[in-house]
Amino acid sequence: MREPVSHSQQRFDRLDALRGAAMLWMAAYHFFFDLSHFRLIQQNFYTDPLWTTQRSIILATFLFCVGFGQAVAMQRGQDWSRFWKRWLQVAGCAVLVSAGSWLMFPRSFISFGVLHAIAVMLIILRLTGHWGRGLWLAGAAAMLLP
Repeated sequence: MREPVSHSQQRFDRLDALRGAAMLWMAAYHFFFDLSHFRLIQQNFYTDPLWTTQRSIILATFLFCVGFGQAVAMQRGQDWSRFWKRWLQVAGCAVLVSAGSWLMFPRSFISFGVLHAIAVMLIILRLTGHWGRGLWLAGAAAMLLP
């Protein structure tokens, strides 16, 4: 018999499904990108709206899921040790992306990509998430920076 799930352990099924769909979509996108890289198909992933639009939607979906997940964690009172454990997973994967892309593309490797940005944004969110409406002012100030 299953034990009841505590409030802090409850999952958001729709968020998990959205995250899973984004991961599958990203894997498919990269599969076709690789086919193009190895000249098995002819596609321009840098200018064709079919591919640039998908890239933007996939990225926006990931960032939404990360932000929503962190907001839930903060609302539930996630402690710093658990935060850092999760953060190290993201940062470690970012390092692996850099290393792997360097092996594959030494002249144009990913020195700062999506996972690197998420690692930075998670720290910023963790430090400013309690600001409430003050975040709107901070966001506006950030948008005005050069």
